[in-house]
Amino acid sequence: MDRLDAMQIFVAVAEAESFAGAARRLGLSPPAVTRAVAAVEERTGTRLLHRTTRHVRLTDAGQRYLGDCRRILAEVEEAEAAAASDQAAPRGHLTITASVMFGRLHVAPVLMDFLDAHPQVSARLVLLDRVVDMMDEGVDIAVRIAELPDSGLVATRLGTMRSVVCASPDYLARHGIPGRPEDLADHPAILTSPLGNWREWLLDGGGGGVWVAPRARLTVNSADVALAAARAGRGVTRVLAYQAADDVRAGRLQLVLRDYEPPPVPVHLVQLGGRHVSARVRAFIDFATARLRGDLAAIGEL
Repeated sequence: MDRLDAMQIFVAVAEAESFAGAARRLGLSPPAVTRAVAAVEERTGTRLLHRTTRHVRLTDAGQRYLGDCRRILAEVEEAEAAAASDQAAPRGHLTITASVMFGRLHVAPVLMDFLDAHPQVSARLVLLDRVVDMMDEGVDIAVRIAELPDSGLVATRLGTMRSVVCASPDYLARHGIPGRPEDLADHPAILTSPLGNWREWLLDGGGGGVWVAPRARLTVNSADVALAAARAGRGVTRVLAYQAADDVRAGRLQLVLRDYEPPPVPVHLVQLGGRHVSARVRAFIDFATARLRGDLAAIGEL
């Protein structure tokens, strides 16, 4: 077995956190996978994995080696893709990341249709509410809902995303509709900790941004739970517009303080720059851009 094959097996074991899982993914026998990883550790003179009866975990050296393996394998694959015809059908493995709720609602449906259209492509969708290091974690494409820092990433702009304040119509009928940011002091708030500075809400005071500190009744780390509490009449909450879109359209939630919303943030598809773009990455970006732009435009009309 050559070194590239061994690297691919090591990456599969690290991602599956299992020798048996890696064997199923690669179509190899578990003993063959075990021998390949053992050979890599012998060649490097370093233990790369902690093994227990139930789990496989990377050592510090293994984490560094995993990043190097992903980079080397990506460069080899891209070199082969560059040598092939640009007209070749997309093929190979694609890794995409997005935030949990946006990925579930918007990215996953697009990816399923893309895989139907390109049967030679396989994919891994990683949904995390944190910014992923694309190089270290072997990600081809990421959806970013935020201002992008200067970096080596290549970005395709999809649109913008608002943050909105909402409550159930029943709650607003009982407690009144806040007309100005300062009126939030009279309402219990449901805070979502993943959403930036969650203890304070940035609103537009007319002459610029103004921070208000709502009276927190409930704090959660899930927009789904915050929305459920708001639907149940527990108070007002602030989420990203796409998170509340279905509830607003169905009349379960009502937007308030719309005249005081802060400027929206951009949404991009990003990929690593400075390298040949594989056919599958290019194909997915072309496929997803129009769909996601349409989704964001519809959300912007709420």
